[in-house]
Amino acid sequence: QVALVESGGGLVQAGGSLRLSCAASGSIYSLNDMGWHRQAPGNQRELVATITSDGSTNYQDSVKGRFTISRDNAKKTVYLQMNSLRPEDTAVYYCNAVGWATTGRDFNSWGQGTQVTVSS
Repeated sequence: QVALVESGGGLVQAGGSLRLSCAASGSIYSLNDMGWHRQAPGNQRELVATITSDGSTNYQDSVKGRFTISRDNAKKTVYLQMNSLRPEDTAVYYCNAVGWATTGRDFNSWGQGTQVTVSS
């Protein structure tokens, strides 16, 4: 079983910054891609950013230049630095990780979500 625990959400004014963290724990043999998704009320969940195990990144167009995804493989943790936040960034942010468990089975795990609210 692999668990993801997110932290760092909150309320911030437009133009402000927040840093989200997501730590993976459990029977992990290897962590491959990790990422952040978000879901605003009435909307579908959407990809925000992903990072591979060797550090290659991918971003949704609307966050390019404002958000930065990074990871610490030793800590099994992925981060999302969010700058120049806009009210439209308001959503529940979910961490996602895929990899292999020590049981030999692959996993695709999600965190419980953390609320980010940007006021205008």
